[in-house]
Amino acid sequence: METIALTIDGKKISCAEGTSILKAAETHGIKIPKLCYHHSLKPFGACRLCLVEDEKSGRLFASCVTPAAQDMVLFSDSPQIIKHRRNIVSLMMAEHPESCIVCNKGNRCHLRMIAAELGIAENRLYPMPNHKPLEQANPFIMRDLSKCILCGKCIRADHELVCAGAIDYNSRGFDSRPATLHELPLEQSSCTFCGTCVSICPTGALSAKDEYVGSPERDSKSICGFCGVGCNLTLGVAGNQIVAVNPSHIEGSVNDATLCVRGHFGHDFLNSTQRLTQPKIRQENELILASWDDALETTAKRLLNIKNQHGPDSIAFLGSSKCTNEENYLFQKIARTIIGTNNVDNGGYMSGRLFLNLVEERTDKAGRFNFFAGPFTGLEQAEIIFVLGAEPAQSAPVFDYYLKRSAKKNIPLIVANPRKTELTNSAAVWIHPNGYQSSKQNIVDTFYLELINLISARLLAKDATDSSFISRFTSGYEEYKSELLSLGQNRSTQSANIDIKAIENAVNALAGKKITFVVGDGLMLQRYGKETMDALLNLALMTGSIGYKGAGFHVLSKENNLVGSWDMGTVPEGLPGRMMVTNENDRKIWEKAWKTKIQKSQGLDLLQMIEKAEEGSLKAIYIMGENPLRSLPQPDRLLQSFKNLEFIVAQDILVNETVNIADVVLPGAAFSEKAGSFTNMEGTIQCFSPAVTPPGNAKPDLQILGLIAENMGAPEYKSTHKEIRKEISSTISVFSESAACKHPIWIRDRNQQKDNLAEELISFSPVTSGTETEFDEDYPFIALFGSLRFHLGSGTRTEQSARISASDSKGEIELSPGDAEKMKLIQDDLIKVTSVTGAIERKIKINRNIQDGYIHIPTAFNHNDARDLIQLSPLLDAGSSGWDSCQVTVEKVDIA
Repeated sequence: METIALTIDGKKISCAEGTSILKAAETHGIKIPKLCYHHSLKPFGACRLCLVEDEKSGRLFASCVTPAAQDMVLFSDSPQIIKHRRNIVSLMMAEHPESCIVCNKGNRCHLRMIAAELGIAENRLYPMPNHKPLEQANPFIMRDLSKCILCGKCIRADHELVCAGAIDYNSRGFDSRPATLHELPLEQSSCTFCGTCVSICPTGALSAKDEYVGSPERDSKSICGFCGVGCNLTLGVAGNQIVAVNPSHIEGSVNDATLCVRGHFGHDFLNSTQRLTQPKIRQENELILASWDDALETTAKRLLNIKNQHGPDSIAFLGSSKCTNEENYLFQKIARTIIGTNNVDNGGYMSGRLFLNLVEERTDKAGRFNFFAGPFTGLEQAEIIFVLGAEPAQSAPVFDYYLKRSAKKNIPLIVANPRKTELTNSAAVWIHPNGYQSSKQNIVDTFYLELINLISARLLAKDATDSSFISRFTSGYEEYKSELLSLGQNRSTQSANIDIKAIENAVNALAGKKITFVVGDGLMLQRYGKETMDALLNLALMTGSIGYKGAGFHVLSKENNLVGSWDMGTVPEGLPGRMMVTNENDRKIWEKAWKTKIQKSQGLDLLQMIEKAEEGSLKAIYIMGENPLRSLPQPDRLLQSFKNLEFIVAQDILVNETVNIADVVLPGAAFSEKAGSFTNMEGTIQCFSPAVTPPGNAKPDLQILGLIAENMGAPEYKSTHKEIRKEISSTISVFSESAACKHPIWIRDRNQQKDNLAEELISFSPVTSGTETEFDEDYPFIALFGSLRFHLGSGTRTEQSARISASDSKGEIELSPGDAEKMKLIQDDLIKVTSVTGAIERKIKINRNIQDGYIHIPTAFNHNDARDLIQLSPLLDAGSSGWDSCQVTVEKVDIA
């Protein structure tokens, strides 16, 4: 693109042809006032404050919608421009209520700022009051449309960024305003309460509903501690508390101007009365307050004594997919070098890490390929997107915005899910199993596996494969081809019980395209998860969708640092940098760095830790930042296994179920109270600094770990986050402090071109076909488990959010109108749901998107009681029952 030159306010500048005057000016530090413009929205030209004057013609242009031209000479502050701006602002102020002192927007109000810059104080125009009722029925957003200046930013953000379509212009002239369909309250619209409209509103027309009024004392940049998207935040601080959370509006960041309801409104858990502020030690079966010296000494002494008495493998370390990279690195280093065990895992076991391992093993041959599809921005340039078992609108809403924006750009979107979700409305094809009761089999078990086999077979029959990719980079294709064709299309169609028309539409859409796969819990937690992922990788190899820019896999993560904890070696099979414990060369690298020997054998994963505790061979566990007693299935079984342990350490920020059974409690710091870095699910490292100090006598987790190591005789382990980064980068050169703070995508370049690859080939996996679970007449319904956007994971943190707890959603169980009619149930009736492992009681919501024979149970609500229905069994094991669904019975509970 050609570069052009122009002059603004006497300053000669240059810009690319087609750039707007406003953007060219801002790029060169020339400030032009505006109210309706935002860099993430299409220019609108509504407010007319960004006017500039052309020297030659004297014409006035709205700079946001006017492209710069060669040799233009413009003024942004000429007398004529100032006069027009003052008139425009005066007219706005005449309609605006005089409530600045009590307005939540305070000194952040853009209208107030511009008025002050223009010297407008008392308005000389007649007041034109435009009173509108204050709307504050929901716990998240207040709407005071008497302060609305009709800039349209909230409407455009809703349509262009979030793609919710909850609001639009209504009425004309003086009565014009943003409104929902039929002017219903926000809570009865399609609004997701993401708060994007609040953060982008230039006045107090939209504001967060909270107790704090006015502007925070200061702002601090940070990274969200909820899901794996890794949104950039601006934290508003007053005193030593976080009183406001907004998107950072950093152009090019993963979220820019958007957030979700959790990220925007759920962080009030940081100020919860349930925060841990002082160490505790169990004495006579009661946790009592203790000093840090006593708690640290007790922890170190007990762990070392158990090691000496029972051996290092009698101790396990459960790290956190919510703690920082630096904390996870030091945590596993203490386990491997001081205690001498590889019994290290983290909560990522429950949210996709096993899938990351599986795909890495298949595709990461000598640095040849990487399964990451790269930055989320690539979704909007994808050839086709295939979403399987994922409901990103609930688990990772900002990622969902990318998918919906892609669909609006006519990028084909295929959704495979047993349940109709928000995303299916944007999909070109929705594939789902039909009702199962007539087949007398639990077809959800095999749905995804049979679906992928069927699609692969039909693509093969259409010769829609990448023969060049297959011949250059893979092995075993002929065997795979023969096995796939031998399955038989009729058998697969019948087994999966899928509408054949949907399959044909999906195959036609996929043929000849490089596929971007989005994989979620519905696939990762099901019985045949491993076999399905192998089949999916075969499909990716067959179509050449690995190593191709923008194609590949997005594995949705419910945890903010799932990838980082994996990268840092907080896993039983891996060392930092995704090196393998069982690989001698990898082991020697870290033995040299740490100056000690590392065990050769793989350690226990999370489920194996529980099994060894049940057997009695595991004697102690150190848990940092995880709450397994709330997040894992069958909590009664888990509690009994923990009672067999001699010693439990819980390092956390909130009182929770696991903390309550610990022998020593160490109060840590939330993300807003410490420094470090997180790695999001696209592989980007993002650094952050503390906005406030930890409450009470709590300490940053990295400091706690250093003190534990010191009490174990290793004072050299006490390090800052910068020193930890330096230590990591001395062994893994790409992970340097300077690189990490520039947000790189590591471990290696994700956009590596496949022409520069090593010689090792990637093998096709054998074709497998699952066996459906026989239908149990005593449990005639299939319960599908999933998140709702208000809660994350098990709900340990979001349950402590006052605003989330006050929301309308109470985790009602959804069932079809047909089943409700058969059982004589009406909305809000109480039902009892029973499985082979337990029972729960909740109210119901009748949902026409649910098929007969299915019910949907949201997780995290009611102390995450949904876990009582699920059997605790190994993931990615076809012999287990899976964690995504189970057969249940449903009965009405009569209330006396």
